[in-house]
Amino acid sequence: MGKRDVLNKEQLDRMHSGKGFIAALDQSGGSTPKALTQYGVLESSYTNEEEMYTLVHDMRTRIIKSPAFNSEYILGAILFENTMDRKVDGQWTADYLWEKKNIVPFLKVDKGLADLANGVQLMKPISNLDELLSRAVERNVFGTKMRSVIKEANAVGIREVVEQQFAVGLQIFEKGLIPIIEPEVDIYSSDKEKSEQILKDEIIKNLNTLDKDVKVMLKLSIPTVNDFYKELMSDPHVVRVVALSGGYAKDEANEKLAKNHGLIASFSRALSEGLAAGQSDEDFDNKLDVTIRAIYEASIT
Repeated sequence: MGKRDVLNKEQLDRMHSGKGFIAALDQSGGSTPKALTQYGVLESSYTNEEEMYTLVHDMRTRIIKSPAFNSEYILGAILFENTMDRKVDGQWTADYLWEKKNIVPFLKVDKGLADLANGVQLMKPISNLDELLSRAVERNVFGTKMRSVIKEANAVGIREVVEQQFAVGLQIFEKGLIPIIEPEVDIYSSDKEKSEQILKDEIIKNLNTLDKDVKVMLKLSIPTVNDFYKELMSDPHVVRVVALSGGYAKDEANEKLAKNHGLIASFSRALSEGLAAGQSDEDFDNKLDVTIRAIYEASIT
């Protein structure tokens, strides 16, 4: 058994049965300016993409290095490609997360969403996927994440979303990484509950086609009906089912999450809510600590 296999086994066990949640630090090109603005860094603070990514890496580094950001509460962290290719205290970000913090590193691999068709937004083609996955393996990343969006309860569209997610997920698994399959149902959708029923049926159908050794994770919107995804959690192919905050404010996301037993958070906006570049380290760490503990409590119900 090679070093990576041993590492993967330890990380797999942690993801499967550890107590805690996944921090999503993966805002990419399109959402980075908004994330920086919420953090108190205005667009006038940078003049090009490189400067923007340096500023957002500084923000993420501050979060990751904070004593509040620790493995007692956090199981894993999802990184953007640019973050994976940068360093924290001289170590690749993924290595720093695992070696210094005992937090499992993931990588966002999708390139954004295609235009709306059949009530859904599929993923855009991921042109450099094979090369990106090879680099992720090299950087000691454990798994990946990719997002599609479901806006309407359109059976054709939802089937296309799930089939695309599982097809790319298999390619990722074959590279030695665990894919997080993320077919988000828009929380503002007028037929969200119906979409979730179609989605669950399609996920079960696709799980049933997998070879017995294939493992995936699922990242889903917090369901309208509490405990709706319970049966997915017991599927032998599923390492963990995690929830996105989907636009809910932190307190509402936590309240809804706590009603879904076994479902853990993978929050992005809700995690960084209230953090600001101008805060003292003490205020920043205290704010992050309160947020992390609240998300943790909602995740261990």
